Amino acid sequence: MWNIDQAYIDGAFVPVQGSERLEICNPATERAIGTVTLANREDAKRAIAAANRAQPALARSTRAQRIDMLRRLEAAVLARTDRIREATIEEYGGPLARSQWVSNYASQCFATTAQALRDYAFERRLGEATVVMEPVGVAGLIAPWNAAAGSICSKLASAIAAGCASVVKPSELGPLQAQAVTEALHDAGLPPGVFNVLLGRGSDVGDEIATSAGIAKISFTGSTQTGKLIARAGVDTMKRVSLALSGKSATLVLDDADLAATLPLALNAAFMNNGQACVAGTRLLIPRVHMKAAIEQVRAAAAALRVGDPRDPATAVGPLASQAQFDRVQHFIRRGLAQGATLVAGGEGRPDGFERGWFVRPTVFAEVRNDMDIAREEIFGPVLSMIGYGDEDEAIGIANDSPYGLQAYVFSSDAQRALRVASRLRAGTVLVNRIAPELAAPFGGVKQSGVGREFGVFGMEAFLEPKTIAAADGIA
Repeated sequence: MWNIDQAYIDGAFVPVQGSERLEICNPATERAIGTVTLANREDAKRAIAAANRAQPALARSTRAQRIDMLRRLEAAVLARTDRIREATIEEYGGPLARSQWVSNYASQCFATTAQALRDYAFERRLGEATVVMEPVGVAGLIAPWNAAAGSICSKLASAIAAGCASVVKPSELGPLQAQAVTEALHDAGLPPGVFNVLLGRGSDVGDEIATSAGIAKISFTGSTQTGKLIARAGVDTMKRVSLALSGKSATLVLDDADLAATLPLALNAAFMNNGQACVAGTRLLIPRVHMKAAIEQVRAAAAALRVGDPRDPATAVGPLASQAQFDRVQHFIRRGLAQGATLVAGGEGRPDGFERGWFVRPTVFAEVRNDMDIAREEIFGPVLSMIGYGDEDEAIGIANDSPYGLQAYVFSSDAQRALRVASRLRAGTVLVNRIAPELAAPFGGVKQSGVGREFGVFGMEAFLEPKTIAAADGIA
């Protein structure tokens, strides 16, 4: 049994002052596997103070010193890849292949950022002025439960590259993943206070990070609703805020696409990470002339998906992360039926043969209108809505008719046509004839999917601010 009762502050694991305890359950069995004692506001204040003590030296560090830190973090996280993968499977129910990808990505974040830092111009001459890019200050990094390891490491890599000490608050719903990552980060031997990690409620630890004058910047990944609260809380201290929020991504299958090759990719885009992904392509737009054939292919493909033990390499969809998430998905399946969508695959309840575990049936609806709840709301589970369209303009209109704009997917046999369609979509990222992301490119959303960007150069610049220095003639 796990018992997590420490925070990582000022370079050491220390007992938390908080007293609230949460039970940790394995989502595949619903059995308790440990407890976590949450940090409180006083713990957050200690972490913020430690980061502020470390900030001056980190801000003065050289490019070479920061690259060295990133390389040490990369090596330390890589050495604990197996432990991070196992924590992801045990606590979160991530399928083996996905959990392995996430654990590898966690170390790759530092390598990618080190490469971006190597050639970055911190000083630029513009007219008669010199513009210097300086660290914004101590950063609060708030990571979600559905991508804990990757999100923690990606945010931290950008902050360190920019010269910002950090207070990291992973979701209290992912304590095992956070513990495994923090132990790895500790092994890198960075100066005390450069990063601090604590698990706590948003109402106290999160609120302290969002309101404290000792935090200059917040990078948050999570729901749009929570992101708005954080942005409002930071206004009084004029915090710089980056928000990677909810999505309701559209997958546009153009009328010249090869359905046999495209639809399996579209299904993977919808059901990745057990459907618990902000970038999941959960609106599948199909030409009406091809809809009948598409429905039959999707029905067969969904039926063939293996649901079960996330440790089984053949498993495509594991359990959802919690009872609350299971209940949320069941609610939306019922809403789809009540609002008149046609059930193609899946439906309410657990799959046949499952009496325990937060497993759901991979569910597909057809005859979905874009104003239905299942087409408007981020469900965060393996539920796919098939929406018909007449021509290309209508498809683009449906895709853009959403409060969100995080990611989109376009499939076509004509690459130039696909790129033209991509240029008209209101989304932070558009993937054309692929579902794999480019991790060196910026990631973030438009509309209510967020503000700002992460990854690579753009992610690092989110932690930098330009200072203009213009001297009178004759002053060197």
